Amino acid sequence: MIGGDRPAEPLSAIFARLIANTGPISLMHYMGESNIRYYASRDPLGEAGDFITAPEISQMFGELIGLWLADIWIRAGREEPVHYVELGPGRGTLTRDALTAAKRYGLTPSVHFVEGSTVMRDIQLTSVSSAHFHHDLSSVPMYGPVLIVANEFLDALPVRQLVKTDGGWRERMVACEGGKFIPVAGRQPMDAAVPEARRAAPDGTIIETCPGAAATVFEIAGRLLEQGGAALLIDYGHDTVRDGSTLQALREHRMLDPFAMPGEADLTAHVDFATLAAIAQSRGVKWLGTVPQGRWLRELGIETRADSLAAYAPEHAPAIHAAKDRLIGEEQMGLLFKVMGLAAPTWPDGAGF
Repeated sequence: MIGGDRPAEPLSAIFARLIANTGPISLMHYMGESNIRYYASRDPLGEAGDFITAPEISQMFGELIGLWLADIWIRAGREEPVHYVELGPGRGTLTRDALTAAKRYGLTPSVHFVEGSTVMRDIQLTSVSSAHFHHDLSSVPMYGPVLIVANEFLDALPVRQLVKTDGGWRERMVACEGGKFIPVAGRQPMDAAVPEARRAAPDGTIIETCPGAAATVFEIAGRLLEQGGAALLIDYGHDTVRDGSTLQALREHRMLDPFAMPGEADLTAHVDFATLAAIAQSRGVKWLGTVPQGRWLRELGIETRADSLAAYAPEHAPAIHAAKDRLIGEEQMGLLFKVMGLAAPTWPDGAGF
């Protein structure tokens, strides 16, 4: 097309050519490139998108996060300047709701978004016009306490998988056969990368790790240690170490084969909160706990807040209570989603843990 941009080549074609020329690629490479393409090209949120996150379900979610942050900041001594930092802030909805609630108690931080997608940055500015944008945490101010929130951010970071074969441990790779992508075991021995206590697992066992999540939490902990502050990491995952693949794909609110449409579906994996808590504690920060989202929100008063909103707007009462149930119901988001809290060593414990 003369005088215009050429359509981007499908990622599936790029992968197929790469694999044909150089052999299978790592699963981590496959997931990472897929999500870079996916998030750079669209707004994936909402009924018209591929998935809905908690802040889009109800304003109560963001409000309670804002109140939690205001409470711990006040009890820590109201130090200024203070920075609100959100990783992967979606449409900015959580920030808007959280800071509206926090402002009532005197917390008016500068706002910093860690967001790589220019599509999403434009949308976020319509919700939070004062936001400063960063590609990673390295350019966030190095002075003053930080209040860090990551809601459904860690799950999209690429995972590395090791599989036990009859020849030992191998990295899980992605091959292309008959025009389809399939997982295969690599050729390179990887036994040294497996903790000794787990090396004798049965053939077929898969160990999944997320180097990006580990690095992110390591850096967050370092910031809390140096600057003071607190962090909330909210995502679906587990609080005990487990075996097995949790890789999944979502498109138009439906699950599909994660190897079917690279770059066209949201690829995620469950967050290993047990490992992340140990990483944070290795730096000397306070691990406040990792608890189910439903329990945490109930402890913060979501049921009372829902009743109050329903009384104020009775015509919306059924929708308000349905949203509350979606956030805290054990068969919905209440049990699978976890909330992990971290704080600087000198900061108080946080509510709900």
